[in-house]
Amino acid sequence: MSSSFSCCIVFLSVICFCTKICSADSDNLQDTCPTSPSAKQTIFINGFPCKNPNDNTAPDFKTSNLTKAGNTDNFFGSSVNIVTAAELAGLNTLGLSIARTDLRVDGLVTLHSHPRASELFFVSKGTVLAGFFDTQNRAFQKILREGDVFVFPRGLLHFSLNAGYDFATAFSVFNSQNPGVVGISGAMFKTDLDMTYKITKGFLSDHIKNGTFPGSFKSLQAAIQKLKS
Repeated sequence: MSSSFSCCIVFLSVICFCTKICSADSDNLQDTCPTSPSAKQTIFINGFPCKNPNDNTAPDFKTSNLTKAGNTDNFFGSSVNIVTAAELAGLNTLGLSIARTDLRVDGLVTLHSHPRASELFFVSKGTVLAGFFDTQNRAFQKILREGDVFVFPRGLLHFSLNAGYDFATAFSVFNSQNPGVVGISGAMFKTDLDMTYKITKGFLSDHIKNGTFPGSFKSLQAAIQKLKS
């Protein structure tokens, strides 16, 4: 009898645990939930607190943060502006965020990943080479032109490079209100700009644009070790 009771308890515990997992990212319980503009957050949750539904207004769901090109006058010749629920209140609880990428000629967004989201990358202007590495160390890359869309799977290292002769612009949609960004160059070499240039802009630009990009991330790792030695 005690054995049956123990099994029943274990079974119910598993069911409750699974139910909790399944409902952790469930659908909204109300139409909208714009981020509360309160100055000081005293309760910390997985997301942002909602404002009073009676105070919701149309401006909560509109942003102009992506209308202008970002500053590409920097080391890599690129700019990425991500708008999350922290900047656009209406995105809260919807599991979405958006971004704009600007690339001057030969501009590069270096290898990075988004731990909490996949990314749909839409080229609205110019020609862009985009690619990612999977967990089998295989490289997937394509030349994108105006109107083309590329998918960067969640958590995988990816990059984009202006492969044309004019300014390039792309817009992205993420399936998370806070996708996060993990950059490989900054994590590995901190502020060593010379080493970062050799590995990212120097290595990627020369090989990718000339069609000689290695077929796996192991090749990049080998190149890194060679450059460091």
